Amino acid sequence: MPLLSPHEALIYLMVITSASDRDMTDVELARIGDVIRSWPVFEDFNQDRLVEIAQDCQKKLHEKDGLEGVLARVAEALPERLRDTAYAAAFEVAAIDLEMRLEEVRVLQLIRLKLDLDTLTVAAIARAAKARLRTLT
Repeated sequence: MPLLSPHEALIYLMVITSASDRDMTDVELARIGDVIRSWPVFEDFNQDRLVEIAQDCQKKLHEKDGLEGVLARVAEALPERLRDTAYAAAFEVAAIDLEMRLEEVRVLQLIRLKLDLDTLTVAAIARAAKARLRTLT
C-alpha cells in the first residue's frame, strides 16, 4: 500500500473525526473545507482532490484493519513536526459545533495516542480551538 502524503494524512484525520459519530454534518464538512482553504500547511494542496481523498479514507475504514489501520498509515505519513498540526485539524472538526459526542472524544484520544502527543500539547490545542470557536451568545 502506498504511503499517504502529509496532506492526505491530515485530511484522513479530519474525515475520521467527522465520521466518528456516523453523522458527517454540513457544519463539519464546511469546517474541513475552511481548514484546507485557510491553513498554511495546505497552501500547496490541490483542493480538487479533497472529495477523492475523503472517499478513499471512507473505503479504508471499511477494510479489514479499519480505524487502526488508517491511524497507523496516518502516523507513518506524518513527520514529527506536523503531528500537533494534524491533531489540531482533527480537533477543529470535532469542536466546530461546540459540543463533542463521546465517539468524537474517543477518536481524538486514539489520534493523540497514535501520534504520541503529550497531555499539555493536547490541552493547549483544545483550549485554543474552544476560544476561537466561541460566540457571544
